[in-house]
Amino acid sequence: MILVDTHTHLYLEQFDEDRKAIVESAIAQGVKQMLLPNIDSHSLEDMKKLHRDFPSNCFPMIGLHPTSVKDNYEDELTLVENELRSGNYIAVGEIGIDLYWDKEHAEQQKDAFRRQLRLAKKYGLPVSIHIRDSFDMAYPIVKEESTDGLKGIFHCFTGTTSEAKQIMDIGFKMGIGGIVTFKNAGLADIVKAIPDESLVLETDAPFLTPTPFRGKRNQSAYLKYIAEKLAEIKSKSIDEIAEITTNNAKDVFPIN
Repeated sequence: MILVDTHTHLYLEQFDEDRKAIVESAIAQGVKQMLLPNIDSHSLEDMKKLHRDFPSNCFPMIGLHPTSVKDNYEDELTLVENELRSGNYIAVGEIGIDLYWDKEHAEQQKDAFRRQLRLAKKYGLPVSIHIRDSFDMAYPIVKEESTDGLKGIFHCFTGTTSEAKQIMDIGFKMGIGGIVTFKNAGLADIVKAIPDESLVLETDAPFLTPTPFRGKRNQSAYLKYIAEKLAEIKSKSIDEIAEITTNNAKDVFPIN
């Protein structure tokens, strides 16, 4: 069984004491590839180091997270493009709009989001999109920019059936994480109706830890619990879910 964690922040300080062991544990559990979305200039070097330490398993993205879009975002976007020129990244991410944590910079977030979608097209890369309390604002931007073969993932999908359909209408996929294992989340019924080819797996470690470890630090090894839940929802074996979601991830990201 081979799994791909399409969204994990293993370079963050929560893993400073045991990062190597955490990555090796994930690999031992079948999570052979871990995709690393960037946050901003402050996270970049730690992410690069993790890729150097595990070049066959940990793959970096480059992007400016919406909650890091502040008054200096122009400088941050310049850094993103400078990094893209190196050709060392598998995606532009994590990008998007977050109105849960920050409404003050909504206009700057919209501008940064659109410009990074255009950078993804310029450099021929997929995108990893963060949407929180902002689907109605963010989706039209993605739809307008969905040209030139742009593809990607709506990370941490917790939306409605209607939103899932809109995402599929533009050829994007949805990242399913630990929330699907929460009893009262209501996500399972929505995910059940989404075609298998539109789903990928993610942990968002160290956040959103799945049952049975909810409340503790998340890690990529826990991806198997999300896969098991998806297998239950879809009435498939975990091996089938692993094969489907891994192929879906490889359809989006250049990780073959």
